[in-house]
Amino acid sequence: MSFSQDVWQRNLALYQKTLALPFNQELAQGTLSKDVFSHYVIQDAHYLLAYGRALAVCAAKAFEADDVIQFADAARIAIVVERSLHDGFMQEFDITKKEFESTPLTLACHHYSSFLTATAWSESYPVVLASLLPCFWIYAEVGKDIVDNSIPNNPYQAWVDTYSGEEFNEAVRNVIATIDKVAARCDAHTLEKMHHAYTTAAKLEWLFWDSAYDQRQWLGLDEL
Repeated sequence: MSFSQDVWQRNLALYQKTLALPFNQELAQGTLSKDVFSHYVIQDAHYLLAYGRALAVCAAKAFEADDVIQFADAARIAIVVERSLHDGFMQEFDITKKEFESTPLTLACHHYSSFLTATAWSESYPVVLASLLPCFWIYAEVGKDIVDNSIPNNPYQAWVDTYSGEEFNEAVRNVIATIDKVAARCDAHTLEKMHHAYTTAAKLEWLFWDSAYDQRQWLGLDEL
């Protein structure tokens, strides 16, 4: 069994819970609150900058030249997508540049971003790869599920199309192929660290959507 097959099976229940989150269910039905989606887009833009930085560090640690290119390109794309959120979704939902820049990271976004950044700098290339995989893979699978259940003329169709499109899914398949290639050369200790990194990131994917739905903030800390 490949690493990707093993890690997906180990975390299948968590993925199913992610699909069942009210955020994703209401997004598919087009009933998600505009305020909730706007909150999510702002946090996602913050997150993607941190994700792009982690991908850049991953590229620097890669074992092979092709992998350096793959993750350097992925880092660039993450930043391009972050900027497109400003030009697309944020304008569509009347989120100003000032509002975005003055909105701090939520606890969930800060936790996820910090985990990826710390892992990127402190861990080996295989473990860094595993921590980055859920954002690729889970997003793609959730996107496919939402497409299958989406209503016609969904107000969030542009987001659905981004993460269910062939270009994004091809990138996901390439990352899975790379991590399986790398994992095949790893010892048992490294493989377990990879599993732990993947599961932690997958939990943070769940938390990011769950937190966005409730627009959760750093409650009680603003007065400190």
